[in-house]
Amino acid sequence: MLEKYAILPCNGLDKCAGVISGEIAKKLCEGKKNEIICPVFYRVAETKYNKMAGEHPVLVIDGCQTRCASKLAAEKNIKISRKVTITEEAKAHNVKINNNLRLLENENALIEIILTALNKTEDKLTIIHAEPSGIYDFEYDTYQHGKFIFRVPRNPEIYYNENDCWAYIIGNHARVGVTDYVQQNLSDILYFTPPDIGGIIDQFGDVGEIESSKSVFELISPVSGKVISINETLVQKPELINENPYELGWMVEIELTDIEGDKELLIGFDKYFEIMKKKVEDLNG
Repeated sequence: MLEKYAILPCNGLDKCAGVISGEIAKKLCEGKKNEIICPVFYRVAETKYNKMAGEHPVLVIDGCQTRCASKLAAEKNIKISRKVTITEEAKAHNVKINNNLRLLENENALIEIILTALNKTEDKLTIIHAEPSGIYDFEYDTYQHGKFIFRVPRNPEIYYNENDCWAYIIGNHARVGVTDYVQQNLSDILYFTPPDIGGIIDQFGDVGEIESSKSVFELISPVSGKVISINETLVQKPELINENPYELGWMVEIELTDIEGDKELLIGFDKYFEIMKKKVEDLNG
């Protein structure tokens, strides 16, 4: 970590992962030029912290999957440069975190692992890919029910699961997102919580979530593999999922590990279109 960072840690000090997040933030500032954005005082010192975030790349350290620090960054329109989630790192390194607030042997070992990774500028697992790898040309069919119109891409490279998530498969990569049915049911989407870059995802595993005032929706991955990119724009502008959940509102890109096996449990346009129509009819009567 050669350049100066503004560090936004988790404020969940009632959980061990939150304590670890805060400890890492403090250690990164010891004898160095990094600075901490205090999530508690942000609302009373907004000008100071906005200036800090505008002048330096921002490192977000989330404690758990709630990702309160990431959500605060999205609320304040902060561009995230690097991000780490403590519970995900613990899982990746087979470290069991205790249930109290004391930092014992396991917790201190995890802190050192994360600090070492963060101080390696070549570490790719904590770098968010800011730019999508192109916008695809989708061909849509529509279904209208009352005043609502639902669009579904019919391209043969696109596969669906019955959880209303899609995967556009090109070679050994897939771009993943939610369907129009999801975004219309959620209404105005307020937050996008991405997975960690480098995370290993099983087919039908959780690969991020979106949240509206109505509810939280977990993105159930149609495919298995390694997360290589996220649509960072959605962290700042989750409403793009409402505008276009396919081309602008894609969420994650995955490097595939078992695409032929995955396809056996996925469905194409024709079957998903009929399933989606039935869901709409059942929901609206």
